[in-house]
Amino acid sequence: MLERIRSQIAARLCRLTPTRAARRFARHQKGAAAVEFALVAIPFLALLFAIIETALVFFAGQTLETAASDAGRLLMTGQAQQDVSPTTGNVGFTQADFKNAVCSYLAGAMFKCDDIVVNVTNFADFASVNNAPSPVANGQLDTSKMGYNPGGPNCIIAVQLYYKWPIYVSLLGDNLANLSGGNRLLVATSVFRNEPYGPAACP
Repeated sequence: MLERIRSQIAARLCRLTPTRAARRFARHQKGAAAVEFALVAIPFLALLFAIIETALVFFAGQTLETAASDAGRLLMTGQAQQDVSPTTGNVGFTQADFKNAVCSYLAGAMFKCDDIVVNVTNFADFASVNNAPSPVANGQLDTSKMGYNPGGPNCIIAVQLYYKWPIYVSLLGDNLANLSGGNRLLVATSVFRNEPYGPAACP
């Protein structure tokens, strides 16, 4: 009887040694899923948010391209040059009128209309469009180079829309921002020749 008690005590003492305790801890599976998820949660969520933000940037860019194309038709058909301005009452849209027309094509809450920059330029030929200077200087959008020249019949026009899209997630240094301040410059361009809706006049 005494020998049996002794052997049981020895067995229990063996179980309490650090090596055995470590082995038992390694074999224990309770809470393993929670620990494993905690290890991968941060990179998983960062990747998920980066994917969502990249998709939003591409969607916003496509929406801006569509608005540039649709608003450009107002110039191409002569409607913006011949209709009465809602703000001045004179014939022909102002830059503000054309910007409001662009905003009407950007339905929804994705864009702030006040932050959209419109540039409408008249060119002598299509080759000259490629030589237009970049509006970005020192990581900032230079709005002083923006103008509004809708031209007349048969004129070659370039409609450019600029929007600074805020970027919130940067993954492993691969940031979508291309402007200072953590913004990405979205650019939409539509180049066309105005229709011959009247006597040719290309200022």
